[in-house]
Amino acid sequence: MNRTTIRTPKARWFTRWSHWLLLVALPGLIACGSSPPPAPSTPTATDLPDPTPTPPAVPAPRTDATLIPRDLLFGNPERVSPKLSPDGRMLAYLAPKDGVLNVWVVPADTASDAIAQTAQVVTADSSRGIRTFLWAYTSQHILYMQDQGGDENWRVYAVAVATKKVLDLTPKAGIAARIDGLSAKSPNVALIAMNDRDPHLHDIYRVDITTGATTRVLENNENLAYVLSDDDFVPRLGLVSLPDGGAEYRDLRARKGADGTHPVWLKVPFEDAETTTPMGFDASGKTLYLLDSRGRDTAALFAIDFASNKAKLLLQDARADVQNATSQPRTGKVQAASVNYERASWHVLDKALAPDFAALAKLGDGELDIVSRTLDDRTWLVTLVSSDAPVRFYRYDRKSKLATFLFANRPALEKVTLATMHSRVITSRDGLSLVSYLTLPKGSDPDGDGVPASPVPMVLKVHGGPWSRDAWGLDGNTQWLADRGYAVLSVNFRGSTGFGKRFLNAANLEWAGKMHDDLIDAVDWAVASKVALADKVAIMGASYGGYATLVGLTFTPERFACGVDIVGPSNIETLLGSIPAYWQPQIAFFHTRVGDPTTAAGKQFLAERSPLHKVDRIQRPLLIGQGANDPRVKQAESDQIVAAMQAHKIPVTYVLFPDEGHGFARPENRTAFNAVAETFLAQCLGGAYEPIGDDFKGASITVPAGASQVYALESTLGGR
Repeated sequence: MNRTTIRTPKARWFTRWSHWLLLVALPGLIACGSSPPPAPSTPTATDLPDPTPTPPAVPAPRTDATLIPRDLLFGNPERVSPKLSPDGRMLAYLAPKDGVLNVWVVPADTASDAIAQTAQVVTADSSRGIRTFLWAYTSQHILYMQDQGGDENWRVYAVAVATKKVLDLTPKAGIAARIDGLSAKSPNVALIAMNDRDPHLHDIYRVDITTGATTRVLENNENLAYVLSDDDFVPRLGLVSLPDGGAEYRDLRARKGADGTHPVWLKVPFEDAETTTPMGFDASGKTLYLLDSRGRDTAALFAIDFASNKAKLLLQDARADVQNATSQPRTGKVQAASVNYERASWHVLDKALAPDFAALAKLGDGELDIVSRTLDDRTWLVTLVSSDAPVRFYRYDRKSKLATFLFANRPALEKVTLATMHSRVITSRDGLSLVSYLTLPKGSDPDGDGVPASPVPMVLKVHGGPWSRDAWGLDGNTQWLADRGYAVLSVNFRGSTGFGKRFLNAANLEWAGKMHDDLIDAVDWAVASKVALADKVAIMGASYGGYATLVGLTFTPERFACGVDIVGPSNIETLLGSIPAYWQPQIAFFHTRVGDPTTAAGKQFLAERSPLHKVDRIQRPLLIGQGANDPRVKQAESDQIVAAMQAHKIPVTYVLFPDEGHGFARPENRTAFNAVAETFLAQCLGGAYEPIGDDFKGASITVPAGASQVYALESTLGGR
C-alpha cells in the first residue's frame, strides 16, 4: 500500500473512498400508530410545473463592496494536493489547465518562485477535473480515478510522466473500480478492485500499469465488502457484514471450510463495528495494525503479531479515537499517530521521529500533516493547516531539519481578512459532549474572545455522512458565510465519528430523533450565549446535512428562518431502496443504524422520520440543490419533495445541475449555486451579498422551480 499517512476507514469500505451521504436527523416526536401519507410520484425535474403564485417583486438584498469575491473561495485552487515521487526526484500536484484541475509535475528541488514556470501538465482532463492521484512506485507513472458527470462509476487511469500517455486500466463501461494497493515490491503493478463480474461485489485484480494486463487475484464469492491485502499483493482479510450489523474479518490465506468460506480471524460485535478495523500490514506481512474499541470506548491503535495474535498497545486516548498514522516507507512500521478531539495532535511512537516533529512544530500554530515521504525517508512533504489562512505546503529535509515553503493552495486569500474558528464543547440535553466549531463574522468580536459584541444572524452548518465529523481548520464555506455577516456553527452531533463507540452508537435509529435534538440544543446554546439572534438562524448542509435541513423545516418548522438543502434525501425508505448495487454487502449496516425497510414496522418508522411525509408543515423559505447524476441521493429525492411542496402551494426554489452527482465538483457549478444561496440567505437573514453577475458563466445551472423567489435569479438565467 502507499504508506506515508494511513487514513482511518470511517464507515466501512465505501467511506474509504468517499463519504456516504451529507445527511442529518431530528426529534422524532411522532404519534405512534398513525399511518404515513402515501409518497407522491417522482416526476423528473423537467416535468415539474411551478404552480405557486408569482410573488411580488423581491427587494434587492444589501450589497457590500468589501466582501471576499466568491471565486477566491470556490474557484479552483492555484495548487493543491502535492505529492513527492517515491524516489524523491519529482513533485506532482493538482492545478488548473484551461480552468480544469489536472496533474502537473516539476523537479522536487525547484525553488518556490520557479515552480509555476518550470512545471509541466501531464494529464488532459477537460471536464470535471482530477481530484485525487497517486504516484506509482516506478516514480515514472501517476494513477488517478475519474467518473462521468458525477455517476461514481470510477475508472482508474495511469499516465506516464515522460510521454504523457494515458492508459485506461479499467476499460469497462458501467463498473465502479478503485485502487486497493500499491507496493514497492512490485512497482509496475497496482491492485485494483472491480465489480465487473457481479455489480454487487468487487473482485481483486493485479493490473500492470504499463500495459494494462490484468490478472484476477481474488474472485469475491463470499459477499466480501472489502479486502485487505499485503505488500506482496496477497489478499489477507475479507470483511463480511453480519445480519445484526456486526462484522467479521475472514482469513483469506487459510483453507476454506466445508461451507466454502474462509475461517473467521476476527469477529466484531455491532457496537464496535465502526470503531474496530484493520489499518494495514507492515511490509513483512507479519504485523497488522488494528484500531480496536473492544473492551474500551475509543478506538486504540494496536500492533498485532498475525501468527500468534499477540497484541501490543501503541496509542489510546480516552476522549477520541486514534485517527491517522504515518509509517516508515520501506518497513511499514507505524512511527506516529494522531488523535483529534477539538484539535488534531500527533503522538510520536518511534523516538527516531521525535527531532523531526520538534523541528516541524516551529512552523507555527496550526495542524500538521505528513502527506508524502520518499522511499529513502530523507524528504517529507508536510502541510500546515490554520483556520484563518490558506493551507501551506512545505518540503522538509530530515538531515538538516529544515522545512522549505513550496506554495499555498489559495495564495490570494493571504491578501484578505479571514475569520478565526473557535472550538466549543456544547452539552446536549442528555449529557453528551458535542465538540463544535464557531466562526464569527469579521468586526463582530473586537476583543477576540469568541463571543460577538451583540448577537448576530447565524447559519447552522450540518456535516454529511452522517458517519463523519467536522474539524478545526480552513473551510471555504465557513469563511464565505462569516464574510457575509453570519456566525457559523458546526456541530458534531451524536453519530459523528472519532469520539468513541458510545457517542457513535447513540445515533442508532435516531435520524430525525436525538440527532436533531443535538442540533437544536446547539442552537439553544448559541442563543443563550448571545452569539445568535433567535429569529435569524438558518440551517444548511449537504447530503445528510441536506436531510437535516429538511428535518429542521418540517419537524421544527418555526425554529429556523430558512434552509438550504444540497443533495439531501427526503424519504429514507426510497433512499435505502436506491443505493448503488455494490453497497449491498453492507445493507445490514444501514438497516441497523438507520432503519429496516423490509418489515412493516420498519417502513412505518422510516416514514415517520422522513421529511417528505411532513411537507405540509413547512413555513419557511427553502432552497434545494441537486445533481442529476447523483448515485447516492437520487434526483428523485429532490423531485418528490419539490412536487409535494408545489401540491401544497408552498414556495420552493429548486436548482438542478445536469452534469453533477453527489455534490458539485465543477467550480463553475459550485460558484453558480453559491451565488444563488448567498442571495437566498441575504433575503432570509439580512446579511450582505455579492450580486450574481457573471457567476453563471460556464455553469450548467437550471432552475426547474421557484426562480422568481430569489432576487435577480430569473433575469440572470434569461440573460445567459
